[in-house]
Amino acid sequence: MFEFQQYLGFLAFLIILLIGFWLLIFLTAIIPYWIGGSLMERLKEGKEKKNEEKA
Repeated sequence: MFEFQQYLGFLAFLIILLIGFWLLIFLTAIIPYWIGGSLMERLKEGKEKKNEEKA
């Protein structure tokens, strides 16, 4: 069976692996969504500004 040092090493490895996995999910899913929404808001504001200048 595992010794205590090996058990701690395994837990550390597992935690680092899970942190990396969730960071990868965050970077590939949430960040592009956030950037896309930000760009759409900026385009809307630009269109509204042009419409105000024309009127």
